[in-house]
Amino acid sequence: MNDWKDITSEAQVDEIIEKSKNYPQIIFKDSVSCGISAYAKSRLVDGNQLMLDKADFNYLDLLANRNVSNYIAQKLKVIHQSPQIIVLKDGEVIHMVSHHSIYPDKIAAVI
Repeated sequence: MNDWKDITSEAQVDEIIEKSKNYPQIIFKDSVSCGISAYAKSRLVDGNQLMLDKADFNYLDLLANRNVSNYIAQKLKVIHQSPQIIVLKDGEVIHMVSHHSIYPDKIAAVI
C-alpha cells in the first residue's frame, strides 16, 4: 500500500512506539512467501479505507528483516507470529492478531 511506511531497523520500531503516544500506529508483519500472509495483506488493502486517517501504517517484510521482527517481539512483549498485526496506542500494544484473525473492521474498531 502506498501509505505504509517500511520498517527496516530497530530504531524505526522505537520511533513507532514513541509516535503511538500521539497517534495510533499499526504494524503489519508480512511473510512474503506465505499464502496466509498474502491473503491477510489482501484483506488489509481491500479494507484500507476503514482504517485510513485513524492510524499510521507500518510494514515489516519479515523475511528481509527477521532481526527487526525479533526486536518487535522482545520490545513489545508479544509472541512472534506472521502474518501479524500489532496496534499501538500511548506506547502500549492495544491489539494483536495474526493469521486468519486479521480483519480491517476489527482493527478499526479498536483504534
